[in-house]
Amino acid sequence: MAASLGGSLMEICAFEREAVQRFREVQIKLASAAAPGAVKFADSAGAFHYDGGGNVHSVAGSRFITWSTSGDAVELVERWLDGNLLNNAVRLRFAHCRVVPGGVAVAETPDDIVVLVATDRSVHRVPLPHPKRMYRSDVATELHMQSVLTDVANLNLEDACHAAAIPAAYIPAGGPAGAAAAWLTPQGDAHYALASPTGGVVVVTLSANALQGAVCVSELKRSSVMRRLSGWIPSAMRGDRSASDCVASVAGRALDDDSLVVAVCHDHKLRVWSLKDEACVLEADTLDYVPLSAGVKRGGAAGAGHRVRLTSCAASGLRLAVYVATPRGGQFVVLQLLAADGERFGLERVSSLFSAQENLVDFALTSADLWALWVDDSNDSVVKYVNFEQNESGQWNEVFVQPPPEEEVDIGEDRDPRETYLDAIFSPLRFTPAAVVKAVQIFRRGPCVLSDVSWEGLKKEVTLAVQNELQSSVTEFEFSQEEYRHLQVEFWSKLYACCLQYQQVLSTPLAISVSPHSHMACLLKKGFVSFLLPCFAVDHLYLTSDDYFLCGDDTLLAEESSVSADVATLLSCLRLLRDAVSFEMADHMEKALRHAESPETSADVILDKMLAHDNQNLMEDIECKLQDIRNLSAAVSVLLREVDLETDSEFGEGPILPGASMSVRVSVCQLYSSATAVSLVCQALSHVSTTRMLLCRDMLLLLKICLRHEQPVLSGGGSQLLQIQQEAIVRTSQLLSSYFLLKHVSQSITVTVADDAMDANLQHLNALHLNDTHALTNYNTAVSCQSAVEMFYQSCGRKLIIRHLFSQSAAAGGGGAVVNWSDMMANVVQLLAQLLWPSNPTFHFPECLMANCQYTQLQDYVRLIGPWCQVNVGSCRFMLAQCYLANGEGHKALQCFQEAITEVEKEDFLMRLTGAGDNQAAEAACSPALHYYNKVLRLLEDVGLPELVIQLATLALAEAVNDVSSQAALWTRIFKHHLDLGHNTEAYQALIQNPDSSMQLDCLRQLVVVLCERAQLHDLVRFPYVNLHDEVVAIIESRARGVDLLTHNYYELLYAFHICRHNYRKAGTVMLELALRLSREVGSVRSLKKQVNCFLAAINCMRLIRPEYAWMVLPVPESERPGTSPKRNSDGEFVPPPVKRQVEILELGDLEKEFTMAECRLALARHRPRAAAAAAVVAGAADPRELLRLLLDAALFTCARRLCDVFELPPGSLFDALTFRCIKLQFGGEEAQNEAWPWLAANQLPSVVNTKESSAADEAWRLLSWFLSEFPASGALHHRRVLVQLLSHGVPPPDWLLKSYKEVDPPALLRLYLNFDLLDAAAELVMEYVDALLGRGHQHFGIKAPLSARGPSVWLPYTPIDQLMAALKNTQTNQALYDKLGDKLAAYHKMVAQATEIRLANRSAILFSREICEDRPLIR
Repeated sequence: MAASLGGSLMEICAFEREAVQRFREVQIKLASAAAPGAVKFADSAGAFHYDGGGNVHSVAGSRFITWSTSGDAVELVERWLDGNLLNNAVRLRFAHCRVVPGGVAVAETPDDIVVLVATDRSVHRVPLPHPKRMYRSDVATELHMQSVLTDVANLNLEDACHAAAIPAAYIPAGGPAGAAAAWLTPQGDAHYALASPTGGVVVVTLSANALQGAVCVSELKRSSVMRRLSGWIPSAMRGDRSASDCVASVAGRALDDDSLVVAVCHDHKLRVWSLKDEACVLEADTLDYVPLSAGVKRGGAAGAGHRVRLTSCAASGLRLAVYVATPRGGQFVVLQLLAADGERFGLERVSSLFSAQENLVDFALTSADLWALWVDDSNDSVVKYVNFEQNESGQWNEVFVQPPPEEEVDIGEDRDPRETYLDAIFSPLRFTPAAVVKAVQIFRRGPCVLSDVSWEGLKKEVTLAVQNELQSSVTEFEFSQEEYRHLQVEFWSKLYACCLQYQQVLSTPLAISVSPHSHMACLLKKGFVSFLLPCFAVDHLYLTSDDYFLCGDDTLLAEESSVSADVATLLSCLRLLRDAVSFEMADHMEKALRHAESPETSADVILDKMLAHDNQNLMEDIECKLQDIRNLSAAVSVLLREVDLETDSEFGEGPILPGASMSVRVSVCQLYSSATAVSLVCQALSHVSTTRMLLCRDMLLLLKICLRHEQPVLSGGGSQLLQIQQEAIVRTSQLLSSYFLLKHVSQSITVTVADDAMDANLQHLNALHLNDTHALTNYNTAVSCQSAVEMFYQSCGRKLIIRHLFSQSAAAGGGGAVVNWSDMMANVVQLLAQLLWPSNPTFHFPECLMANCQYTQLQDYVRLIGPWCQVNVGSCRFMLAQCYLANGEGHKALQCFQEAITEVEKEDFLMRLTGAGDNQAAEAACSPALHYYNKVLRLLEDVGLPELVIQLATLALAEAVNDVSSQAALWTRIFKHHLDLGHNTEAYQALIQNPDSSMQLDCLRQLVVVLCERAQLHDLVRFPYVNLHDEVVAIIESRARGVDLLTHNYYELLYAFHICRHNYRKAGTVMLELALRLSREVGSVRSLKKQVNCFLAAINCMRLIRPEYAWMVLPVPESERPGTSPKRNSDGEFVPPPVKRQVEILELGDLEKEFTMAECRLALARHRPRAAAAAAVVAGAADPRELLRLLLDAALFTCARRLCDVFELPPGSLFDALTFRCIKLQFGGEEAQNEAWPWLAANQLPSVVNTKESSAADEAWRLLSWFLSEFPASGALHHRRVLVQLLSHGVPPPDWLLKSYKEVDPPALLRLYLNFDLLDAAAELVMEYVDALLGRGHQHFGIKAPLSARGPSVWLPYTPIDQLMAALKNTQTNQALYDKLGDKLAAYHKMVAQATEIRLANRSAILFSREICEDRPLIR
């Protein structure tokens, strides 16, 4: 229900604070040079309101154009309360001319808006498009739209159809008298009436179809009427001058096909001319309507201050109001213009209104009201209005103007002067940007241009200016903190004084304007526009002084006469207290409220001070008035009920005007959405909140006085005192705190939020499923220097209010198209206050603060309402937790989240929070508390506080005792965040306690993967995994077989897992599978390294198993083709599942073979990484024989020897290859020597020769010698192969080889000599061999004992020796050698014969001895 309105109004300065308004300047040069002796005119202003401005469905609704003149310039600004206009400010500058006050007017036609301007030397007409013609629709559908002033700069305003110069004959010396009027006829003709200083009025007419250079000028005089065209002789040239005939004010209006010119002259006469007939149709003396007590003499010429205004409407016709300036004040006379006959007019007085003020600035006349603007002796504005039709007493209604900013700023001892002054200067209700910019420019005392500076940028400029001035004034390098604070206060106070000075200049009133359609009243000041809004009845009664208290005001709040009289008396007491409370007392109460302290305690302190300094008998006056109140409790209840905004109204959702078109609904949705409207509504709320806070404060003081009085002053006695003590004081204290809260949030400035912070906040709201709330429906980032209430109103409050208003209008059966300005603004302010009222169940304002990241204001809001508000307690705790989260105080946030759980099922916000899940059907079985826990847990996860998630989830487990699915989800959350924090043991414990097997398996899989990625394998292996052992193995095996073999180490993990549990067979099988997969799937040196290690690990495992169980099952390969995908073929198609094969068993020997193969491949790949053969080996395509060939080809003889030993391959090829390389090095050059070092290094010998430098050939021969000695063969087969290779290539065998061969098999060496016709060497070998048999060097031929009768038998290879002797005998060149060899053999044979004889003799003796021993018994 809307609150009742009083008769007074309040001024609200709705200046925008974002930036200084920019004007596009248009220069018009019509006059060639400035006129000599020109008189300077005063600044003036005015406004034009579109026809149908009260229609909310029209694009012209709440739209108007204001102008102000100064010198040669006219500043035009188009304003709109339902949207922001682009290019809406233009400055027309008329060169060498001065704009005449009253000479600017704006007229409206169906298709155009015409601006008329009259200067002292020219007249101008500026055509603009009508808003209905500019846009595609008649209704407003966008927030930002182009202004009608957009294309002014594109017009040729010096053209004859747009401008004309006043003929010089009609321009007297000094120019016009400073009064003018302009109007447009229905035919499109523009008339400009200029008051001449010689008397009379000059009317310049620009016809609608004006030709080049043609202008019509008429001069209207009192004595006669003459039409003068250009070239005729005007009265100014004839010398007709009459001081009393001078016009003080002039007005004009089209009437049918004629125009009337109305003028009030210095001789107090009111004259009306017909422009068509050029005749004076009416002359009346205004003194006929002025009483004799006014002190005005007839015939005098003291009427320079007279004013006249015209208005017309269909109901009352043409009316005019004349202000008659008198020495003892002023008088307004409202007259009805009547047509007496065809050519004459008459006047009928409608009302006479008196005023004590003398300095009238402007007044406006509507069909029923008269509005007046004065300035008092202090240059402050005084505004009043009166309904002259209904108010017979002529008593004015008061307008409470905006007070100027405080002259001094109170700086507390605990506050920084810079912050205090910045808060004061940039408060939403103090200074305009223009005043601050001008103050900074003057303060810097130098050239400084601050154009288009944002509010935040301006704040930085102010701070920098004061700092620079302070630093430039300091001459000492060191001073105390007190001195520095004193300097800060000094310079900041200077800047603040500059701001005050220029704000006062910009606040100079110029005019008052009232819309005839919507009755919107505006004050046009030099720097901004202020609006006059209606006062609520309770505010009107509290603020109105006794002089303006009307006879019907006492019935505004109560219908019963007795109660209304008591309320009036009670308000009179409150006004006495209001005037008695000093600034210190008021500041004490505000500080108590700001610190969330009890206002009752502060009221007691204030009351003590008032009683101690009651010099004016205040208490006696109050007591006398209280004794006149018959029922104080009832009067207090009425007053408190009126200021209490608690309501049960719901601001629901739904479309606005569901039956209307889309464009109409969009237009209604944009009602009061412009920056000006936002500032206007929110500052009105601040004004109302401040007023009612003072009212509640004074009410609390009055109630305290009633309780303190020793003798009862109340008619009800003790019962009323008890009711006051128990109910009224408590309720008043809460209302006082509530209104202080509204005032605080309306003046609290929002902070600018970075885009990334807003994005993060949106993610958090999405986690809470609050991204579709009212606060985000029309999401908009906080504008710089915007109050918290403005942000709320702009983001969601306005839409809620408009929906509520039009839903009520539709329910009442109203169309809602045409609205009354006063009622509409009062309803908007009232509903906005109800939305912000802390005791109402709506919680939109804190939601808006949260959605826009205004955590400081939100925390302050919760702090202020915490001690006394019992509504939305849980929601406030939730919001406070959000603030703590944003400030990084997670543990405090968790505590607040826990405190809010008890109100989940009681408060709308928490119920909506818990009921906004994505899958409500799946969560229907969950309790609201569990829903709440889940939302908060998601939020904490989004913020990134896993410790708090664990704590809250642990608490939530107690709520989910009977809900297995919720328990599983909570345990999963606990597991996840323990795992993220690295609490592996706690994560395992949470996994074990999870009642859901599928979730448990998912957690187990995640545990395995995460610990593997972190390389925390010890923890993974050591966990017991009760009843989960097979699952762990399956998970690791699955991961091992599904990921890259070289990137992840799941096989090693599985190996360690089995080793830890002493399952060596499975551990070995794991390594074997890894090695086999590497050999098939990965072809690289790194893969071969891992294969070698895997085979070694498998061999170790096999050796740890008892021999009878030392076997493993060969893993079945996943692909038959090495290096191919196990799932798809080369065409990308799925391959059929592999055919099951017979299980193969591997033993230790099989593993050793695989290990050797892998090791050899690795050596080969390292030695020749780029060779094609090496690539084939790496891919595993070579069998042992092929691999042996590749190893020999790469000169990796050591590996080849191992391969031969393991696979029992014949090593002959190894010695052939090594011998061939020795031969090449023996006869190769330096290049061959250098190329041999790499493979020699790969076959490094265990012993190193340090005695001398050795070549590559020497090292190769040493390697061959080492192989022959370390790897013997039966029958010296290796020596023979080497020697055959050498002799085949004609290479003389090295001595060590011959020596070695002699020790192993001298006969074979002899046969080789014979095969290769080496007769000399063979003869020499036979002779050495014979000498060895005879005992000379037998150890060099491997002979254990030489020829001896007692030694073992020796022999010679007679067949090759015979062959040698035959060859030597047949060769004449070797005759000597033949003889020598023969002699050597003869000697040998002789020694053999002797040894044989001795041995035979010895044997005979032995046999004889045996026979004797055997025959002795017979002899006996």
